[in-house]
Amino acid sequence: MNFIIEPWHWFVLGILLILSELILPAFAAIWFGIAAIMVCILYWLFPWMSLTVQIVVWIIFSISCTVLWFKLIKPLSIDRTKAGLPREATIGQVGMVIQVGMSHGQIKVRFPMPVLGADEWNCRALEPVQVGDRVRVTDISGNDLVVKLHNPSELT
Repeated sequence: MNFIIEPWHWFVLGILLILSELILPAFAAIWFGIAAIMVCILYWLFPWMSLTVQIVVWIIFSISCTVLWFKLIKPLSIDRTKAGLPREATIGQVGMVIQVGMSHGQIKVRFPMPVLGADEWNCRALEPVQVGDRVRVTDISGNDLVVKLHNPSELT
């Protein structure tokens, strides 16, 4: 009995490889499965392809899909936000002084976007400030933000 590879064999192999990602933690089989489905489509369009050509095309597609993922697509999905990094996300934020003369030498600053979940913060100023001054966060001290006058020409 002579076994002949049909396009649906490649399709089933591709689906099985993609479904194996549910079990395997490597996140690599999906690219081999996608390549197998691509070979299925090519073999359906060009039925005269030999088994050797099919396997070589599958290997090339597998390598190409894997390289494309790691070089082009995966870097786009990296989270570049500072979520989970409260100190790094807070330092450098610029807000406006809305109240001075509070107890313990504090001032109240309103930020254009919430900083650590709040629009307004009690802060400690490194230098005298007035209502309406723009200040930049330089440090965090306990529950207070430490600010100084914002100079737009300074690099943050």
